[in-house]
Amino acid sequence: MSAGGTDSWKREAILVLGLRLGLGLGLGFTASGMADRRMKAVADDDGVGGDDEVRELEPEEEEELVEWELGLSLGRRGWKVRRRQWNPTREQGVGSSRPLQSLRLGALGEDRLGERAFVPLAPELVLKDEDFPEVLGINGGWDMERDSQHKRPKVIDFGEACHCTDASSSGAEASALLNAGEHNAQSSSVLSENEMAYYLSLFSNDSYDKKPRDATDGGGADGNSSGSRNVEDIEIRMDLSDDLLHLIFSFLGQKDLCRAGATCKQWLSASAHEDFWRCLKFENTGISFHNFATICRRYQNATELSMSGIPNADVLVMEAMTSLRRLETIFLERGQLGDEFFRSLTECPALTTLSICDASLGNGIQEISVHHDKLHDLHIVKCRVLRISVRCPQLQKLSLKRTSMAHALLHCPLLHELDLSSCHKLSDAAIRSATTSCPLLASLDMSSCSCLSDETLREIAFSCPNLCVLDVSNCPNISFESVRLPMLIDLKLHTCEGITAASMSAISHSRMLEALQLDNCGLLTSVSLDMPHLRNISLVHLRKFVDLNLRSPVLSYIKVSRCSALHRISITSNALQKLVLQKQESLSTLSLQCHNLIEVDLSDCESLTNSVCEVFSDGGGCPMLRSLILDNCESLSMVRLSSSSLISLSLADCRSMTFIELSCPNLQKINLDGCDHLEKASFCPVGLESLNLGICPKLSILQIEAPKMSILELKGCGMLSQASINCPRLTSLDASFCRQLLDDSLSKTAASCPHIQYLILSSCLSIGVDGLSSLHWLRQLTLLDLSYTFLTNLRPVFDSCSQLKILKLSACKYLTDSSLEALYKEDALPALLELDLSYSSVGQTAILELLACCTNLVHVNLNGCTNLNELVWGSSGYHSSEMPVDICPSNSIPVENNEAFKKSDCLLEVLNCTGCPNIKKVLIPLTAHCLHLSKINLNLSTNLKEVDLMCFNLCTLNLSNCSSLEVLKLDCPRLTNLQLLACIMLEEEELESAISHCEVLETLNLHSCPKINAEDFDKLRVICPSLKRIQSSLMG
Repeated sequence: MSAGGTDSWKREAILVLGLRLGLGLGLGFTASGMADRRMKAVADDDGVGGDDEVRELEPEEEEELVEWELGLSLGRRGWKVRRRQWNPTREQGVGSSRPLQSLRLGALGEDRLGERAFVPLAPELVLKDEDFPEVLGINGGWDMERDSQHKRPKVIDFGEACHCTDASSSGAEASALLNAGEHNAQSSSVLSENEMAYYLSLFSNDSYDKKPRDATDGGGADGNSSGSRNVEDIEIRMDLSDDLLHLIFSFLGQKDLCRAGATCKQWLSASAHEDFWRCLKFENTGISFHNFATICRRYQNATELSMSGIPNADVLVMEAMTSLRRLETIFLERGQLGDEFFRSLTECPALTTLSICDASLGNGIQEISVHHDKLHDLHIVKCRVLRISVRCPQLQKLSLKRTSMAHALLHCPLLHELDLSSCHKLSDAAIRSATTSCPLLASLDMSSCSCLSDETLREIAFSCPNLCVLDVSNCPNISFESVRLPMLIDLKLHTCEGITAASMSAISHSRMLEALQLDNCGLLTSVSLDMPHLRNISLVHLRKFVDLNLRSPVLSYIKVSRCSALHRISITSNALQKLVLQKQESLSTLSLQCHNLIEVDLSDCESLTNSVCEVFSDGGGCPMLRSLILDNCESLSMVRLSSSSLISLSLADCRSMTFIELSCPNLQKINLDGCDHLEKASFCPVGLESLNLGICPKLSILQIEAPKMSILELKGCGMLSQASINCPRLTSLDASFCRQLLDDSLSKTAASCPHIQYLILSSCLSIGVDGLSSLHWLRQLTLLDLSYTFLTNLRPVFDSCSQLKILKLSACKYLTDSSLEALYKEDALPALLELDLSYSSVGQTAILELLACCTNLVHVNLNGCTNLNELVWGSSGYHSSEMPVDICPSNSIPVENNEAFKKSDCLLEVLNCTGCPNIKKVLIPLTAHCLHLSKINLNLSTNLKEVDLMCFNLCTLNLSNCSSLEVLKLDCPRLTNLQLLACIMLEEEELESAISHCEVLETLNLHSCPKINAEDFDKLRVICPSLKRIQSSLMG
């Protein structure tokens, strides 16, 4: 079976389990509330439908609830469960399908099926052995029909079981509840047939959130006024084999197993399987000795017992040790354990693990003795006791962590692990006596034992030659001098104020050492270790630490942090791959011989000098280095790196750096953000695909050799005067605001980068005709930006850039009409689509000629052209011989089908004339042939008085802030957006006339138009029915 099929099968099985649990929960408890939270009881209904009053359980009711649940786990053998008599507050109405709103559940609390509880309750019921014949092996019990093939219980239908086939419609459901609630001492403790059938009828609509479906078949539809019911048979077969059920139950905890066992015999038997009861857990609950003993007899194969917060835990545990002969593990938390408990440990021969946490041990004298022949693990943690004696010949692991004893006597010849951490009352002599009596110790934790001395450590080293792991952190009296531990592997000396540079001599004798922790050793000044097996070392917050010298072929992890005085580091390792030395403010000398080092982070090492570059260059000891971070290394002034392996380099915020020279053929990423003082840069060769040097305003000399580079940003390098760029794959060069870039640099760049498509030379004031002449190398140039330059002659551009599509000449103040004659007289730049003449000095005649003759233009910008007085299309005398004057009548919208439209050779779509201060009139007649024009922007043309447009495809017209506009004539059948913000001179009649020919106008902006009143808006909507939005401050 595939993994997906298995998961699907598991989900379906658990879904069936949930349905079956839902039926079982009808007995009077919910799956989530009975054992995990305090139950709440529902007060009697007041008969009016008001809010129910909820109260918390009394202590005796909680105890009764726990007794009930434990009874489930025992099969309810001889268990007494008290229930209160159920009394319905009122009868149901005639023909009503609404169940009773509330039931009194006593100690069992409230169980909600859907929105209400339906639990037939009986008087005080005594559950005896004969109630569960299947569990006790007696023939009898729940009378169930069984399918001969499926061998699953068949639930009797509601009508047959409750005898509700009479025609009475008054209180039918309430009667069923009363009949179902009449139990006797011989009835089964699981759901009776009547109960099961009733609950199935509640869920017949497959919803817990809805009211029970009325069983009436047809009701008034058949004309039967007697209200009799035709009840269908309800049958559920649960096709779960015992193996499948066992698998599903393996995902449940013991409390859920108890709930599942209340469903039916098969589930009761499956939930009681010994596999699920190997571990008996009792947490924060009260249980009597009799019940506990019954549980132990019921599950005699249990191997683990866990008790937390149980009163009289010592008595119960002693009973468990007597009854459970296979008990191997005992876990006890919180409570009082006397001497008798520890003496009875010998009665549990299979016990191997004993764990006691947060308990008071012993009787009045608080002295205990632990004796057991087979005990392997003993944990006495955070316990209160005066003296402990442990005599366990097989004990291998002992923990006395945070236990407040003053003496510990150990007779454990096989003990391997001992934990005495945080035993503050244990004297130095007591520690010595306890540890030296265990010659096979391999792991010893004495952290936070403040009385520990070097003499005791030397005794331990002599008595325990096999010691591998030692933790003496937070021991202020030790210096570790003269301590010889040749087999030591892991040493922790965290926060040991006595550790100094002299201690390293003793540590160096531990030739097998693999891990060393020296954090917060305030007097440590230097570490010099040559350890063949050292793998990791931690040096954190060493305020006097100056020098680090490490040699280990297997060293793979170094943590150095917050060592403000660290001045020198020397590391030799063949295994180290990542080195992080952030914020070492005093570090100035670094020596590395790490042949497999890949990543180095030296951020905020403010004292690093230029010599550090030699460490990371070829031959410097890091031949595999791929990533180097030197951010905010303020002492670096000249960076020279020559590395064949380096891929990523970051020099962000190195503000003192003035020179950088990189010879890294595989370098793919570089970060120079914040390098404000960089003056000279050489990247020869590098593997960069893109480079941004626009954040280096003082850069004056640049040399780049990058075979893979395609994008180069030099925007803002105002001091750049010499540039040698050899990037054969370069497609985009942005040199805007490079005011000192000379023609010679541009010529060399164009010759070595013939594939440039986008060239931005905006504000390059030093570029002249000689520089433009070199553009003949750029056969693929499509965008040229010469804005804000002093050019007067554009002939080299017109002659050599035949593929140019976008030409930007914004703010070229020295251009004249003759500068652009080649465009409209010689048909230069036939592929040109966008022309920007904003804020230029070109005259009106040249502009009109361009608009009339350059029919290939799609986008034209004339913003701020002061010489433009009138934009009267066709006034230049240009007319198309192919286009008739009357293209189509003004009231005809679909012009695309017109043959004249198809022949139109004027492709202009967008015309921007924002802020033209002297323009007074705009006239675009039919003879202009602007059949593709879709957007016109005349915003901020304050002297514009007259606008007359006949543009069949125009969609957006912006006349905002045209404060002199008086005449507005529009024949634009496709106009949808008209902006007239602050047109203070525009009359309402003029506007009405204009929009009357705009059949699809939707948005009209009339903000700050004082001559158009709110009363006119309705009239505007009548004139233009398509109008959807009128934007005005006069709108309510």
